[in-house]
Amino acid sequence: MPQLSQIGEIYASQLFWLAIVFALIYFGIGRGMVPKIEKTIDDRKGKVSGDLAAADAARSAADVSDQAYNAGLDGARGQAMKSIAETKAQASARAEAASKLADADTLAKLTAAAESIEGRKQAALDEIEASTVEAVEAIVAKLSGVATDRAMVEQQVKVALAHG
Repeated sequence: MPQLSQIGEIYASQLFWLAIVFALIYFGIGRGMVPKIEKTIDDRKGKVSGDLAAADAARSAADVSDQAYNAGLDGARGQAMKSIAETKAQASARAEAASKLADADTLAKLTAAAESIEGRKQAALDEIEASTVEAVEAIVAKLSGVATDRAMVEQQVKVALAHG
């Protein structure tokens, strides 16, 4: 076979060219491109690490901000509850004062009405007593023809009205 017979003649030159190609590949890729690739990878790792650190810092800041917000919200709720309680107390006090004033006004009106009723009742009783005395005098005078003593008739009428 002719291909195998020429191996001895070209063996050394092929090894030479193989060594040159491997050397070019080694120096071209290994020394030229690999450092650039490693630098890109290192830069990327650094950027990712920086971004992760920035994200952690932002998360920490957000947590602190959230805690401050919640604390402010809790404080506002407490203040609102306090304000509501104060407003309720003030409204209750105003309502109680208005109720007491209305009760006092109603009591005064009731007392005045009771006094007015009592006065009218007494006036009516006095009028009934006077007309009863006159009627008794007229009846006695008409039936017996005798004039009666007004003081005695008034006393008898009072006794009779007192006992019913």
